[in-house]
Amino acid sequence: MRLEPIAAPSLARRILPPALAILGAFVVAAVLARLAGGAPFAVFSGIVTGAVGSKFAALETLNRATPLIFTGLAVAVAFRAKLWNIGAEAQLYAGALVTAVLGTGALPLPAPLLLPLICAVAMLAGAALLFGPAVLKTRLGVDEVVTTLLLNFIFLLFVSYLLEGPLKDPMGMGWPKSARLVPEARLPRIVEGLRLHWGFVLALIAAALVWVINARTTLGFEMRAVGANREAARFAGIPVTAVTLKTALLSGGLAGLAGFSEVSGLKGALTLDLSPGYGYSGIVVAMLALLHPLGVVAAALFVAAIFVGADAMSRAQGVPTYLADIMLAAALLFMVLAILLTKFRVVRD
Repeated sequence: MRLEPIAAPSLARRILPPALAILGAFVVAAVLARLAGGAPFAVFSGIVTGAVGSKFAALETLNRATPLIFTGLAVAVAFRAKLWNIGAEAQLYAGALVTAVLGTGALPLPAPLLLPLICAVAMLAGAALLFGPAVLKTRLGVDEVVTTLLLNFIFLLFVSYLLEGPLKDPMGMGWPKSARLVPEARLPRIVEGLRLHWGFVLALIAAALVWVINARTTLGFEMRAVGANREAARFAGIPVTAVTLKTALLSGGLAGLAGFSEVSGLKGALTLDLSPGYGYSGIVVAMLALLHPLGVVAAALFVAAIFVGADAMSRAQGVPTYLADIMLAAALLFMVLAILLTKFRVVRD
């Protein structure tokens, strides 16, 4: 038995394996739900109801999807160029840290000037955190998986130190959190009285822009070429090192936007539990989307619906919310296998 590359996969070949991967994840979840004492149909119905069964639930799903779109785009951009960015979590916190520092009164500017400025600097902070590992990869051949992964822990410890020291809110009753952002630094709510904010619209715009870059620009072509074959791209005259560094800046900047969105639009202050793993979940989102920028939006909504719906389902059905984590983990594993089967066929020697 061996794998044989498929030169031009058919439409069915590109669509069927990913669809079966999602179906397989639901089958695994159904078995585990039954073992946990729940009825699979009632469990899945509870997830759907909890995610979109009311106006509040639907808006909470969109709210949860917002940082996932940003981190999913960050991972998709990097992975497309074979830059294995596992550090979107740290890049998210870099953007959040800048937002907390600049948004608590350091810059006395009106909202039309302050918000774009903080947004831009948050992107630069996220980009800078990935630029270092990208330089180490291109200049010294250091594996970026290791450097970006370790930066997650290093930067989170740095944020923890700041929240326990220089940035700790003196009015926070001892809790490790920053001071509240001034009103001029807050993203307005889309629906008054509910938590959905304009960061979601910003995420949709980012997805559209990334699609344009990928499909309509020279940089997008160069990123795809470098991802397909670095040596062939270099032989064709593409500046592989420069493309890798540009990819790092774009990817890190997108992850930094997730931190800006969460602090400015949702939390209003920086806390150590700002992200429940959005950077890592972005990998799942990107893989489910097959690294397509517009697919990232759909995948982020799917993942957000699973998480939001699982909370409500757990209260109603008594099934642990860990079922959502297992479902998404199974979906990721099956999707990796599906991607393999879209590009290769199994043949007998």
